[in-house]
Amino acid sequence: MRQITAEPLTPAAFAPFGDMIEAAGPPDRLINAGLCGRYHDRARMDFADGRAGISVFLSEPRALPYTFDLIERHPEGSQAFLPMTQNPFLVIVAESPGARPRAFLTSGAQGINLHRGTWHGVLTPLHGPGLFAVVDRIGPGANLEEVRYPAPWTVIA
Repeated sequence: MRQITAEPLTPAAFAPFGDMIEAAGPPDRLINAGLCGRYHDRARMDFADGRAGISVFLSEPRALPYTFDLIERHPEGSQAFLPMTQNPFLVIVAESPGARPRAFLTSGAQGINLHRGTWHGVLTPLHGPGLFAVVDRIGPGANLEEVRYPAPWTVIA
């Protein structure tokens, strides 16, 4: 069995694949008469020939250990996942279809932005409801490539 261990999601570990989005530390500025902290510009959205759109995804929860054999990428735009509940979710990424994938476990208060062209697993909430706001490219042309591994991988905690 091909196995990978989920690691905590940190900005440095996730940097080759995208941006970690969270409200941690002091805010960049206070707004709304000082009653709201703004954590400004936390993700680099990148779209070719299109525009940003906001969608809502409702995904079936999974459990660890989690077995997968499919990765995908979006060559025309980045894709941000912002959980609408405070439950952890699993993020699977790979440098290429031939590279060993990595798995990250969010804290429940973190979102991610996958850089344009980053190979990644499907949306994998670990608790229900698997409700996410997703910011990604809306535009013409094909923006999805999928690859199946010849043998599955299993993610453990």
